[in-house]
Amino acid sequence: MDMPKPDDAVIARKPEIVAALRRIVPGEGVIAEDSALAVYESDGLTAYRQRPLVVVLPETTAQVSDILTYCGEAGVKVVPRGAGTSLSGGALPLADGIILGLGKFNRILEIDYENRCAVVQPGVTNLGITNAVEAEGFYYAPDPSSQIACSIGGNVAENSGGVHCLKYGLTTNNILGIEFVLMNGDVLRLGGKHLDAGGYDVLGLMTGSEGLLGVITEVTVRLLKRPETAQAMLLGFASSAAAGDCVARVINGGIIPAGMEMMDGMAVKAAEDFCHAGYPLDVEALLIVELDGPAVEVETLIGRVEDIGREAGATYVRRSENEEQRLAFWAGRKNAFPAIGRISPDYYVMDGTIPRGKLSVVLARIAEFSEKYGLRVANVFHAGDGNLHPMILYDANVPGELERAEEFGADILRLCVEVGGVLTGEHGVGVEKRDLMGVMFNEDDLKHQERVKCAFDPGGNLNPGKVFPTLHRCAELGKLHVHRGEIPFPDLPRF
Repeated sequence: MDMPKPDDAVIARKPEIVAALRRIVPGEGVIAEDSALAVYESDGLTAYRQRPLVVVLPETTAQVSDILTYCGEAGVKVVPRGAGTSLSGGALPLADGIILGLGKFNRILEIDYENRCAVVQPGVTNLGITNAVEAEGFYYAPDPSSQIACSIGGNVAENSGGVHCLKYGLTTNNILGIEFVLMNGDVLRLGGKHLDAGGYDVLGLMTGSEGLLGVITEVTVRLLKRPETAQAMLLGFASSAAAGDCVARVINGGIIPAGMEMMDGMAVKAAEDFCHAGYPLDVEALLIVELDGPAVEVETLIGRVEDIGREAGATYVRRSENEEQRLAFWAGRKNAFPAIGRISPDYYVMDGTIPRGKLSVVLARIAEFSEKYGLRVANVFHAGDGNLHPMILYDANVPGELERAEEFGADILRLCVEVGGVLTGEHGVGVEKRDLMGVMFNEDDLKHQERVKCAFDPGGNLNPGKVFPTLHRCAELGKLHVHRGEIPFPDLPRF
């Protein structure tokens, strides 16, 4: 993986850059000492590391605007960073760029129960939103496994999902508005508390844009009322193929569970050993299925799912008997990543999405890849929407193992596209999948995507080196066109 060649002239200007940033963010808001910068040298994709030139930690939107204005005029690259939990290298620093950290944007600004929304700063944790509203019977639906730590701004940047995204959608389905700052310092606002905004869906464009278009400084999220009843069940199978068949049968039966997750035998054993969730240890695949809604509906549907599971060959069936047990079932799944960390020095988490009907085919091919590369793999994924999260186990201290893990992962992602899927479901492209974008998109597709970036960041200073395998100057790409008509980006309110 190659990153843009550092600009030595910019690196030489570090004292000048630090002084300018300290005028904007006084006190301890600028970090320039080499030892302190080590904290920021990677995100959740720890295989790649690079210390940034400087880290700046603003506290206000005005400071973010001034920082971006200065960096735009001075030709300094900027990498936005939330909690640093990204698994695709989206927040990987640049040697000649600053990290703009949003950890101090950590306040909930407003909770509006009448309109069922909350206005929060981007550094608020995902779980923090639910914790703030649960006493009134509300919650925020997207729930990534890292929800205790990941920030809502990062969730918007990556369009994060979670175990309940099957029924309740990804981040893009659960936000109503954002405030963000362009590279030239303009502060813009999209959406608000209303359900739908008129005109082009620029809010949808910003969601999942991975820090390439602007820096998010405020988010308005949708709040949902807690369902009357929620019950989870475990379905164990003798093979992943049988579990995959059960998933297809449930969806084909017109049932949309709140969540439907799958774990293979290795992941099940690791998770049970780690948090004692009550998982069976004699199965090769485990489905966790949750139904929610009115009590009579839940009781009916969970009975139907149980029948479907048995017809598909389930050898183990268990329903949660109370709320504590339901949460324990999910705790095992949500702790699968740290659980695998106990049985391997390192692991490489993939993120591809496939048609549900291809689950058994893809899992069989992944097993073949495991033999080919001589590396173990544990599979956990959002089975209901086909979002795979294979974890490739390796030891970075063994020469060549990281490289084999990367090749293994690339083969999995190529396979996802081959069977009709896509490169990413929720982790983003970042640097991890950047060089595979050509597998899914042709050159014209990629150039059109780059033109969108140019409309927001013509200087190419926001998070360069991410997503696009080849960077073109905006002048080389020409104007953004779709068919015969040029896209007129709407006049957005500036503040």
